[in-house]
Amino acid sequence: MSWLILAIAVCTEVAWALSLKWATNIGTWAAGSVPIVLSFATMGMLALAMRGLPAGTAYSVWSGLGAVGVILGGVVLFGDRVSLAQAGFMALTVVGVVGTKLLSPH
Repeated sequence: MSWLILAIAVCTEVAWALSLKWATNIGTWAAGSVPIVLSFATMGMLALAMRGLPAGTAYSVWSGLGAVGVILGGVVLFGDRVSLAQAGFMALTVVGVVGTKLLSPH
């Protein structure tokens, strides 16, 4: 169950980071409140996941997949560009996260 909560926390982290750019483009108070709400949600879910997972494992998976998700979301939603070298390092990040998951005792 902790891994499922962590997966939801990663998705919320990606939504939070992308909402920062979206909110600045919109420029309203309502849009500005979205990242605030999402920041509380992602931190809460990360904390819940850490109840059943080591803190280092949970945080490294959350931050690594979150970073890759934000990059991909930026490409899809905002037309950001990613070089071949950046894509390679993103793949290394995913490999590291998968290794962390596979070698986790939980």
